[in-house]
Amino acid sequence: MKTKLVLALLATALAGSAIAQVKPEDAIKFRQSGYGFMAWNMQRIKMNVEGGQYNKDEVIKAANAIQAIANSGMGALYLPGTDKGKGWEETRANANIWTDKEKLGKAAMEFNKEANEMAKVAQAGDAAAVGAQLGKLGGTCKGCHDDFKAKR
Repeated sequence: MKTKLVLALLATALAGSAIAQVKPEDAIKFRQSGYGFMAWNMQRIKMNVEGGQYNKDEVIKAANAIQAIANSGMGALYLPGTDKGKGWEETRANANIWTDKEKLGKAAMEFNKEANEMAKVAQAGDAAAVGAQLGKLGGTCKGCHDDFKAKR
């Protein structure tokens, strides 16, 4: 038990120091890539739900990918100096991401909750339930975009 705790603390410390060494433009690229990857997987689910040929295995893969990224700690990529700048494109993170931490924390927790639920619902293979959960998950994305992402 004590060994597991020490290893967990060591892993956390190493991850924190690795993030601190990331260049701002790389942090922006990493988070843009993560969000893009989740969007692609949400589209994969949507195509299965609306496309007429539901493939449970594909939906599970996509839902698991979303869940993994959602729970990966992407918030650590919002480093000082990443409020402006370019990753793959100019960041569109609003300045309030760095100031309205309580609201952002609630939005992130809601997204994680719905991503975790999507992975559970996908396992059952019910296309209607997956579609309903995709709506809930997508709603959390939209809410965060509305509050924290600059419009083009």
